[in-house]
Amino acid sequence: MNTAVANRLFEPDLPARAFLGVERSLTGRRWIDRLDAAGTQAALAIAQRHEVPDIVARILAGRGVAPDDAAAFLEPSVKTLMPDPSSITEMDAAAARIATAIIADEPIALFGDYDVDGASSSALFARFLRAQGRDAAIYIPDRIFEGYGPNPDAIRKLAGQGAKLLVTLDCGSTSHEAIAVARELGMDVVVIDHHQVGIELPKANVVVNPNRHDDLSGLGYLAAVGVTFLAVVAVNRELRNRGWYGEARPEPQLLAWLDLVALGTVCDVVPLVGLNRAFVSKGLLALARRGNRGLAALADVARLGGPVQPYHLGFVFGPRINAGGRIGNAALGATLLVSDDPAECEQIAAELDRLNRERQAMETVMLEEACAEVEAEIRGGFGPAVLVTGSSRWHPGVVGLIAARLKERYGRPAIAVAFNPNGTGAGSGRSIAGIDLGHAVREAVERGILIKGGGHAMAAGLTIAHDRLGDFRAYLEETLHAGVHASREAEGLPVDAALSARGATVELIDLIERAGPFGAGHADPLVALPAHRIAYAEVVGNAHLRMALAGPDGTSLKAVLFRGADSELGRALAAARGEIRHIAGILSVDQWQGRRTPSLRVIDAAVPTSP
Repeated sequence: MNTAVANRLFEPDLPARAFLGVERSLTGRRWIDRLDAAGTQAALAIAQRHEVPDIVARILAGRGVAPDDAAAFLEPSVKTLMPDPSSITEMDAAAARIATAIIADEPIALFGDYDVDGASSSALFARFLRAQGRDAAIYIPDRIFEGYGPNPDAIRKLAGQGAKLLVTLDCGSTSHEAIAVARELGMDVVVIDHHQVGIELPKANVVVNPNRHDDLSGLGYLAAVGVTFLAVVAVNRELRNRGWYGEARPEPQLLAWLDLVALGTVCDVVPLVGLNRAFVSKGLLALARRGNRGLAALADVARLGGPVQPYHLGFVFGPRINAGGRIGNAALGATLLVSDDPAECEQIAAELDRLNRERQAMETVMLEEACAEVEAEIRGGFGPAVLVTGSSRWHPGVVGLIAARLKERYGRPAIAVAFNPNGTGAGSGRSIAGIDLGHAVREAVERGILIKGGGHAMAAGLTIAHDRLGDFRAYLEETLHAGVHASREAEGLPVDAALSARGATVELIDLIERAGPFGAGHADPLVALPAHRIAYAEVVGNAHLRMALAGPDGTSLKAVLFRGADSELGRALAAARGEIRHIAGILSVDQWQGRRTPSLRVIDAAVPTSP
């Protein structure tokens, strides 16, 4: 063997060849093939053994699906993937206590979080109780005035209404004071949660949380609504074992409520793997049946014309349900999801849609101000590694969205803060891969820079005095500067496959969707269209760039760059009208007046370096 060839074969750190030769795209990223040599062989085996198109086989192999598992992966089943709920620590004790309350007709109160996961968890549990002939009060705290989780005043109010059993959903794992108050007032407390928790648990009767340090179930990736569904299954089994069900009281069809499980799972951005993926896949089928009148009303008010997809859950349903918690009545979302009254559902859906438009208007103004501040900081250079913006004119319920938009646009961690008249600010941050923002925030609290704060690697919340904002910026720059630059340098864009506009058919996209649903932890397939001409480009709607991409044979494909018309990528694409570019994006099917047409959601682009 040639010595040079042998050295190349056994060179351990040899970088993979850039996909389509793109070393630096218009967003500054290197395009890389998602599959290495072993992955390519696995894709070939999947395509041959299961007779699926090469691109579908590559997508499966790129997500770690072995050839032997491909058939089962394409048909995810809740029944097959469903664990025994008893595998979660204290689940049996929770099921026993709740079953006793149902049989004895004890007054039950449900305390949920103000986000979509909390609302869907609360609605799911309330619907299960209703199926047993039991009603429960649902309490959702105000995001601004009460904050996250149970608080003593709310607990006293529920106790005053006669509640004997308190079930917390998507919260409670760190609510030591409030739960102590509940116990002092004679209430039993069952916590059903999924958030990270310390060694010391609150003094509840039962704490069901797969992220407890002593939990060995391996189900810590579930959203709270997924844990709630397992709790419902466990209680249902306990009731059956106690002879509760019979001819006059049939068992409820639990799978009919998977629409709520899918909603909370997608909106809480937990990994769409394992049981979560099955929950969403089957939940979308339940949504199509429009059994939940609240979700059907939301679909109508949003004018959804075709089947609901994970995208709609996260970007159509979710923002509207969240709008109540951000700038309106936090309980509206849960009330909508639990209601069976068509008129009430229509009214609440319309109100949430109005609040969402109001939230969007706030977000637009706030984002313009934040971007102007950032542009001034980065003019002529890279600027700060972590963006920290703030204003006394901003609404505290929207700062998390501003931080997310800044992170997306500038490719670095971002924090947005809304200051009140007394100079105290409520902030929210979003991070990038490899940067633990929650740890940095907690350390800033320990140093006395922040009043309070916490979170996890990718998101954090904080409270800060206005006169410490400069200190906080300096601390973040000192602590995270090197890591942010290293993360950006190492960032690449994994591409699943290349195809032409002619190959991007509705039939192919339908086959690709069988490998879904896609989302967090199960990345949307990214395809590259080599050397396509930008035949048309115009700005539409809320700063979207709509395009037509023409392949070498003249076949055209619709494409859109969402919320990116004024970004560096958007400006570059608009200026390149009539020119040839490599385009990377995510395929989807547009539904309009009964017609289904292929489309591409643009993620990146590059100037071809060779013919």
